[in-house]
Amino acid sequence: MSVTRTPAQIARARYTTKAYDPARPLTATQVEELLDVLHLSPSSINSQPWHFLVAADAPARARVAAGTQGPYAYNAPKLRDASLVLVLAARRELTDAHIAAVLDQEQADGRFATDEARAQRAQSCAGFVDLHREQLHDTRHWMEKQVYLALGGLLFAAGAMGIDATPIEGFDPAAVDEALDLPARGLGSVVLVALGHRGESDFNAALPKSRLPRGQVFTWL
Repeated sequence: MSVTRTPAQIARARYTTKAYDPARPLTATQVEELLDVLHLSPSSINSQPWHFLVAADAPARARVAAGTQGPYAYNAPKLRDASLVLVLAARRELTDAHIAAVLDQEQADGRFATDEARAQRAQSCAGFVDLHREQLHDTRHWMEKQVYLALGGLLFAAGAMGIDATPIEGFDPAAVDEALDLPARGLGSVVLVALGHRGESDFNAALPKSRLPRGQVFTWL
């Protein structure tokens, strides 16, 4: 009989895995489920300013691990031994053509009852894009924040599925971008994620979870 865990129980159980067992791969069904979660991630104005690169075999994972040399070498074994590695990348520019493609897809999916509804939606999107382009000048940062929304959903989904995960910022983005030819595609790596099953040398598995007391991080209004 399966036991359903509450969201809080999942949050308490998941942690950042420090070592993986390369002999325990994820199933194809598990991989597809994780990719579905990423595909359905929320983003501001549904901009979806991302691209996810999937390294599911040893040669592909080694290409990603090449970006963890030097001071980041401690992360290379995680990337090589994990069953699945994902490179979460952001677009280098949020172009009008990309927003138009999003609107076209929304129309194809039946989100606009009338041409007027699409026009209003297009005007709203343009307003937010112009805000970040012309006034705040933080378009790249804005897009990266959307990538981290996707990361949070992925990590929680992995925890719900009993899959271990490690978000990795300790890597050389320029090296990963070059290894995967991302600049030519108008993309830049933001964060890596290793997924699989923990290995016996994962010291973090036995350590208690530690967070600041609620009284220091919550204020009731």
